[in-house]
Amino acid sequence: MNQTASLTEHPERKKLQPYKQNRWKKNFWGYMFLVPALAIFIMFMWVPIFKGLLYSFYHVDFVKGNTFVGFENYARALSDPDVWTAVKNTLYYMSLCLVIGFWVPIAFAIAISELRKFGGVVRVAAYLPFVIPGVVLYGLWRWLYDPVGPINALLGWVGVDQISFLTDTRWSMISLVIMETWQQFGSGMLIYLAAVLSIPRDWYEAAEIDGAGVWARIRYITLPSLRSLIILMLILQIIGTSQGYQSQMALLDGGPNNTTLTYALLMVKYAFTRLDYGTATALGMLMFIVLGGLGIAQFKLSKEDN
Repeated sequence: MNQTASLTEHPERKKLQPYKQNRWKKNFWGYMFLVPALAIFIMFMWVPIFKGLLYSFYHVDFVKGNTFVGFENYARALSDPDVWTAVKNTLYYMSLCLVIGFWVPIAFAIAISELRKFGGVVRVAAYLPFVIPGVVLYGLWRWLYDPVGPINALLGWVGVDQISFLTDTRWSMISLVIMETWQQFGSGMLIYLAAVLSIPRDWYEAAEIDGAGVWARIRYITLPSLRSLIILMLILQIIGTSQGYQSQMALLDGGPNNTTLTYALLMVKYAFTRLDYGTATALGMLMFIVLGGLGIAQFKLSKEDN
């Protein structure tokens, strides 16, 4: 029976071989155009990942040479109290970004989609903060948060006591999240707006004929249609905020009293302040494992949703 099966399959394989060869010849130059992109991706993405994995097991010394230390870097990282402080601050920062900032682009996208006039002007105005350079952004908000700045002047005008936004441990992280929400929501808003505008208008017209108001249309049509995108953006925001360090470093350098010391900022300090590249790469690999797990979870959720 095996010989008979091989005889029957052999002609089919012969037919497939010319087809595969023709397809390869036809798409040859297309594959060649992919080679530079793949080379750059491997060079600047996967090579650093594998080198980071390798260096996490070494004491890195650019003068005397690297020394293999096994899991010593991981043990040092996990025994450092600053690491657990940074983990706690990062989780707090991520939760604040979800509570304060995650719903803002969704709300703006839905509101703009309901506008009958000036929709284009509002879109441009909402996106403008995203293109502001970081240096200008931090200088602007440092002035706004100043004890004698506009925000405290407005609070004093309505009878509220002065708030030390950047030096008070209760307000420092919240102040950074508000600043980043103001800058970042425009890009997310455009993504949500594109998804909202792709929803068939017939659904809204039928709902209006049936007497559904704005809130009913949002609840039963818009939000269910955005479910998969909301899950994707949620995972992306969790991954993005877990790596946040730029504003914490530029404005406060982790202060006051380490209340804005995030995990990524501590990793940068290990590498470029303490010059302990081995422990820094160990911290990076621990983050890579956690974020990789989140990516796999998002993939499974999107697959089940489809």
